[in-house]
Amino acid sequence: MDAAGLKIESARAALGHVEDGMKLGIGTGSTAEAFVRLLAERVGAGLSIVGVPTSERTAALCRELNVPLATLDEEPSLDLTIDGADEVGPELALIKGGGGALLREKIVAAASSRMIVIADESKDVETLGRFPLPIEVNVFGLRATMLAIEAAAATLNLNGSLKLREGQGGAFLTDGGHYIVDASFGRIPDPRALSDALHAIPGVAEHGLFIGLADLAILAGPSGIRTLHSNR
Repeated sequence: MDAAGLKIESARAALGHVEDGMKLGIGTGSTAEAFVRLLAERVGAGLSIVGVPTSERTAALCRELNVPLATLDEEPSLDLTIDGADEVGPELALIKGGGGALLREKIVAAASSRMIVIADESKDVETLGRFPLPIEVNVFGLRATMLAIEAAAATLNLNGSLKLREGQGGAFLTDGGHYIVDASFGRIPDPRALSDALHAIPGVAEHGLFIGLADLAILAGPSGIRTLHSNR
């Protein structure tokens, strides 16, 4: 089975955790889109849910497939969020943000009673950092913010290139009007220390380290589905 098929299988397994009447956070990215398509089939067959999308891209797909939506202001307490991840590390610490929606994804996940991560098994890593860490930053003061990120990382013995993410016709802009800096730090042995250091930088809106948010990871591989549970 190819990567696309594995994403569908992990999304299908996650759909088994969705119950009638749920208020559901819906993630962003290719695996989340596979979940939306399966969810839409269940909604068409009578499942009653309301979804809170984490990006305009996800919202557009949900509207196209007739999945009922609400904003997080309308439904500020969610039962469950289902989202993909770029990496799944120990204790279900994650790197997210490859799809450019990390700030909204983190807000929605934090507003949920539970978070389930869906991915193919290649995303399971012993130490986070193989995938460049997305850092969402304010447009104002970009260069100063990047220098502060470099300095903060250096205090943790993390070195590597910082690259401004490009979009069509220029720098990529998030739904919130921010830039994304992709940081190739390599192995991140202490994600929480890096998280704290990045949060202390005024120009950083958010970063793609999701720590203590995921409850369950559903990973699909050639031999089937594997589930990982958090200890929190």
